[in-house]
Amino acid sequence: MEDMHVASVKPRALGRNRDFLLFVVARLTNIFGIQTLEVAVGWHLYQMTSNPLDLGLLGLSLFAPVLLLFLVAGLAADRFDRRAIIVVCNLVHAAAAIMLLFIAFSGQRQTWPIFAVMFVNGAARAFFHPASQAILPNIVSREQFPSALAYATSVNRIGQLAGPAAGGILIAIVGDWVYVGAGLMFGGAAIAAALIAVPLVIRQTTGLSSVLDGLRFIWKRKIVLGAMSLDLLAVLFGGIMGIMPVFARDVLHVGPEGFGVMRAMPALGSLAMGLVLAQLSAPRRMGRVLFMALAVFGGAIVVFSLSSLLWLSLLALAVYGAADMVSVYVRQTLVQIATPDAMRGRVSAVNSVSVTASNELGDFRAGTMGAAIGTVPAVLVGGLVTLGVAAAWLRLFPELRRVDRLDQVR
Repeated sequence: MEDMHVASVKPRALGRNRDFLLFVVARLTNIFGIQTLEVAVGWHLYQMTSNPLDLGLLGLSLFAPVLLLFLVAGLAADRFDRRAIIVVCNLVHAAAAIMLLFIAFSGQRQTWPIFAVMFVNGAARAFFHPASQAILPNIVSREQFPSALAYATSVNRIGQLAGPAAGGILIAIVGDWVYVGAGLMFGGAAIAAALIAVPLVIRQTTGLSSVLDGLRFIWKRKIVLGAMSLDLLAVLFGGIMGIMPVFARDVLHVGPEGFGVMRAMPALGSLAMGLVLAQLSAPRRMGRVLFMALAVFGGAIVVFSLSSLLWLSLLALAVYGAADMVSVYVRQTLVQIATPDAMRGRVSAVNSVSVTASNELGDFRAGTMGAAIGTVPAVLVGGLVTLGVAAAWLRLFPELRRVDRLDQVR
């Protein structure tokens, strides 16, 4: 279905849009499950081996399938029913959670079965994110899209806020049974997605040329290229979530409950900022705001890396999340609005590498660098490089700096 932006049609309020509400429920339960699962696996691995390199390998096991499959996943999102893809991916996530439960109960000390299951989990994410990103413009109007994206991203942050905290508490209370809770969350997401009723156009897009069309479009559309590459590099060097167990146990000396709170703080800051952004009507000078947010993002990483005080670390993580929310709001709106619907699956697939998979690659970068030079220096270097990337992209992509209103991007 093409974008609903005919001037004579008054957009329905988001709160009365049944499909949007179902989409929000599916996103919330999915991200809640993802966060709970990743907290459980990360804590389990570090308790098993006490090796930060394993946390990096965990990130790599999630990133590798996205890198291998993103072109095919994008073509699938433009060729097949996006709702069906979302449903199937959530069912695969649920199966992965149950497999991890069996591995935990087996008591084995080998790590490769965990990495193998998380690789399958990452493959499901490779198909989930292009379909999930591409379906939102089918559900809401062009004028409503920036607010809808802010709400949807805030929902993600609620899951990222509650998921890690609940995961840490559940680990402390029920131990390995936390995986059952994650599986049930994925099941709920599958049901909500299946109930979305928006009509979709299934396009006949086949062949190698169709697969590569997304890359060609991004290369030609410099504002899209700049936004996506900026996100890829910023998250690559600014990723700190995967290495958080090391800071929790060895720097700040807190248990699983404290670890869960630490993981939740970026989502708390992001959620607060997202709710503010969702209320704004046609904000101005958003290109400049993007680069200011990235500067704050990198600065927060530097403060976190040098802090040995729990309250200061939590504050830095909250600021980190708030700045990231502003950056995501601007970049994702730019990418989706500047892309025609027929291309959104393939463009969203490439975007998922920078938005989602780069988090895991960033965790791998932090984990391997932490093993080589120490955890604190690794995170400090990442924050400084992030600041450098923002400064470089400010000059390389003047189109981004000059963006004013997001809904007027063509």
